[in-house]
Amino acid sequence: MKNKLILIVEDEEDILELLEYTLQKAGFETIGCLNINPVLNQILDEERVDLILMDRNLPGIDGATFITQLKEKGYNNPVIYVTAKDKDEDILEGFDSYADDYITKPFNLKELVARVKAVIKRSTKEVEILKVRDIIYKANNKKFYIEDNEVELTHLEHDLLLEFIKNKDILLSREHLLNTVWEDSFDKKLKTVNVAIKRLKAKIDPEGQKEYIKSIRGEGYIFC
Repeated sequence: MKNKLILIVEDEEDILELLEYTLQKAGFETIGCLNINPVLNQILDEERVDLILMDRNLPGIDGATFITQLKEKGYNNPVIYVTAKDKDEDILEGFDSYADDYITKPFNLKELVARVKAVIKRSTKEVEILKVRDIIYKANNKKFYIEDNEVELTHLEHDLLLEFIKNKDILLSREHLLNTVWEDSFDKKLKTVNVAIKRLKAKIDPEGQKEYIKSIRGEGYIFC
């Protein structure tokens, strides 16, 4: 579970610190938040969060309501509710609100770590959905969507965009793209990359306003 990132939302500071300490000791990376705020969406957009640990009794909102809103926006991070809401109807409501597991307080730390590992292991085998800004990639059908509309791409354009999304905010040289996207092609020329990226940009950003892909003169390209 090395380098797996867990986002923890818990409004009791002592419990948040305990969860972070326990999970870090078990080899996870963590980001802790005491409440639901716009920073959460920014974290989910900028970081590859492998699991969300979500309290339900949060200031001003039920954590399950927030998770439901996230899922409706296209986020697909697995979720475990860690909460004092322990009635049967609460637990059922949690699973109806996209819970991959449901842990009630007080909890056993060893059991919590085991269940966290189980959910992450299980979810990595499931259909992967990548979301960057308003672009969603669904691995089960290998298709991209922008604002719920499928983007028609050639096989090459698909591989090129996927390489960019997997390396968000990382400068990719033309040589790197040739060696990965054009791995088995005979047409491995630097200008081939330029032409392909121009066509891709025209399909995902026809108005030229979103600037997903930026050209760095003499260096390569960055998807951001």
